[in-house]
Amino acid sequence: METQKSANYRTAQKNVHTIFNDKLIEYLKKGIVPWHVDWRKAGIPTNLLTRNPYRGINVMLLAALGYERNLFLTEKQLKEIDGAIKPGERPNMVVYWNNKKKEGETETSTEPRMRFYTLYNVSQCVGISLEMMESAEVHPIEMCAEIVERMPHQPTIRHKEAAAYYDPTVDVVNIPKQGTFKNDADYYAALLHQLVHSTGHHTRLDRMGLVQMPEFGCSPFTMEELVAEIATSYLLSYVGAEAVFYPTPDYLTGWLEKFQGDRYFIFNAASLAQKAVDFIFDINGVEDAEMAKEDVEETVVA
Repeated sequence: METQKSANYRTAQKNVHTIFNDKLIEYLKKGIVPWHVDWRKAGIPTNLLTRNPYRGINVMLLAALGYERNLFLTEKQLKEIDGAIKPGERPNMVVYWNNKKKEGETETSTEPRMRFYTLYNVSQCVGISLEMMESAEVHPIEMCAEIVERMPHQPTIRHKEAAAYYDPTVDVVNIPKQGTFKNDADYYAALLHQLVHSTGHHTRLDRMGLVQMPEFGCSPFTMEELVAEIATSYLLSYVGAEAVFYPTPDYLTGWLEKFQGDRYFIFNAASLAQKAVDFIFDINGVEDAEMAKEDVEETVVA
């Protein structure tokens, strides 16, 4: 029988899913697509002190805030460097999953719980030196090529047809020749999109939604397509590249209907997208928010 405490956790989880889902719905209603925000200048959302990038849905939530620099830190970290929060500034929420129990908890369940904590952007703070906020120089196109080259267990990549697609039956990505694209960033955006689809192959991540690709006649508003769009944006943001995207009213409406009908949809898509990115980068066992290194006062919400 479920205890009252467990019931409260589950209620809190639903509330937090709703809060974050509503934020994304609000952005879409304003014509802002969180997974297509221009991150070139601001960079991927990253912790100022650990230099660890945030992951999953937190990337979209933080990047869509529109700060000049996507550098964040906790209030505790700010105190460690003798900084302070500007008067009137409000914190930004991020979430992560963890199955660690807080002190005094006695539940035997090891089911991961959603937890959240708060961050401040460097622009909301004082006492942070410019040197700490400096970013390393990046070379987007060269880095895109390196991502493709280093992807483990690659599908075959060919340039035979004037269409970009992934065929899971033969594990082949086809992409038009680079010179046919408006610019190199658009070429790599298209190629990375198809490589993300390829991570769903049964020999890689075995993603059930792979058959939902538009190339198979499915709706463009499926879990698999959103996974590919989010993951592609993650990859481009890591290297500072941007492929210009102009959302149509139908595009905005299609995703609005999905999120309004299922508050968990975006969370599931973001999680699968992060796994696809991790596969392409050959990363394993990374905690969603590197909590041990941020050492924050966390809040259990599920």
